[in-house]
Amino acid sequence: MLVHHGAHDGVTGSCHQLFWNDKKSSLLVDCGIFQGSDAKKHPNPEVKFPLRGIECLLLTHVHIDHVGRLPYLMAAGFDQPIFCSVPTAKLLPMVMEDALRIGFTRSKRLIEKFTRQIGRLLKPIPYHQWHDLPGRAKVRLLPAGHVLGSAIFEVELPDGKRVVFSGDLGAGTNPLLNPPESPERADLLVLESTYGDRLHPAKNDRQEELEQIIRHTLADGGVTIIPAFSLGRTQALLYELNGIFERVQKTEHHTLMKRVDVIVDSPLASRFTAIYKDMQDHWGEEAQVVLQTDDQPLVFENLTTVGSHTEHRQVLDMVEERDLPAVVIAGSGMCTGGRVVNYLKRFIGDGRTDIVFAGYQAGGTPGHYISRGSDWVRLDGRKFDIAAKVHQLSGYSAHGDQADLIRFVDDMETPPGEIRLVHGEYGPKRTLAAELTKRGYSVV
Repeated sequence: MLVHHGAHDGVTGSCHQLFWNDKKSSLLVDCGIFQGSDAKKHPNPEVKFPLRGIECLLLTHVHIDHVGRLPYLMAAGFDQPIFCSVPTAKLLPMVMEDALRIGFTRSKRLIEKFTRQIGRLLKPIPYHQWHDLPGRAKVRLLPAGHVLGSAIFEVELPDGKRVVFSGDLGAGTNPLLNPPESPERADLLVLESTYGDRLHPAKNDRQEELEQIIRHTLADGGVTIIPAFSLGRTQALLYELNGIFERVQKTEHHTLMKRVDVIVDSPLASRFTAIYKDMQDHWGEEAQVVLQTDDQPLVFENLTTVGSHTEHRQVLDMVEERDLPAVVIAGSGMCTGGRVVNYLKRFIGDGRTDIVFAGYQAGGTPGHYISRGSDWVRLDGRKFDIAAKVHQLSGYSAHGDQADLIRFVDDMETPPGEIRLVHGEYGPKRTLAAELTKRGYSVV
C-alpha cells in the first residue's frame, strides 16, 4: 500500500509512505516542503500523519521540495535511520542549516542541535549495492542524474515484491552527473512527471543560446541575471560558462579578464561548489574527460563569489556603477526571495538586461510571472515594469522530458507491473499517462 503526503496532485512537497506487513511496517520516501501554488493549498507544513510503524526514511536528493519538512518530521518525534547516497549525506546538513535559518530560527544553538540529530540518523550507502532495511526490507540505489547524489530507490519487500521510486530524473545531459539508470524490474514504479508533456531542445542548442546571450551581454555592456538553485544548476552553469569564455577568447584573440564580471552571489552555492569539486569521482563521463586537462572546470579567472550581506550590497552598487558587463548567478531559482530579487529590482527595468531562466518555475512564483512574458512583476510587495529581455533555457532542466521518462520505463529489463505518476501538474501527468498507456503500460 502506498500513501502520498505530498507531490501527488502537484509538483512540490514530495513525501510518500510505503506500507507492508499488514500495514504494521512502513517507510517514508522524502519529506519535502510545498512551494508556489502548492503551498497555498497546503499552508501548514506540520506533519499530521502518524509516525508509528515507520521504520526509516529514504531521501532521493537534497532539494528543498524533497527534504524541507524534515524539521517538522523531527519535531513530530521521528528518530529512525535516514538512508541516502554518500553525496546527499555530505550536502544535507548544509541544506538544512540554510532552510532552518530562513524558515525556522536564527538561533545557532537550535540549528546545531538539529544538524547533530540529522547527522546521527544519516546512513549513507553506495550506489548499486543491496542493503538491509529495518522491517526485513532491502534497498538499492541507482543514479538519477538530477543533482549530485540524487538516487533512484529500488525497495524489495519481505514478500519479494519490488517498488521503485524514481525520485527526480535528470535529462542525462549534465556533464557533472551520471545519467539515470533504469532498474531491472518493478511491481510498482512510482515515476515523476514534471515534464511529462514536453520535449527539451538538444544540448547543443542550449549551449549555443547561452553563448549568444553572453556575447550579447559583452557587446552591449548590460547585465545578465540567472536565477539559479544553489545546488546543481549553479554548478552546471559555471561548467558551461567556463567553456563559453574559452571559446569567446579564442575567437576574439584576447582575454576576458578585464571585460566582464561573473558573479556567484550565494554563499550556499559557493559551499556546494566546493563539495562538488571534492566529489569529482561522482561526476559524469564528459566532465571526467575535461578533468584530464582542466583540474578546475568550475573556476575561471573572472569569477567572483560573494559571501556576506555587506559584500552583496557592495557588489550590487558596483555592477550598477561600472560600465563593465556582468553575468550574475544568484538564488533563489524561482525568484521567491534571496539575493536575486535585489538584482531584479535594480536591473529589470533596463532594456540592456537579460534574465535567463534555466529551470522549472512553479506557478504563482515571481519567476513564473517573469518567464511567461508578463509586462510587470511584484517583488517584495512592489510592482516593477519589465523592460529586460527574458530567455527560457529549458535544455538546462534538471528534469528529464517526456522522451526521457518514457525511455526510463522502456529500458527496464522487465516491464513494470504498474506505474503511478507523481511530482507533476495535472496536464503533464495526464499526457504522460496517455503516452505510457499507448505503449501497453498499466498506469494507475
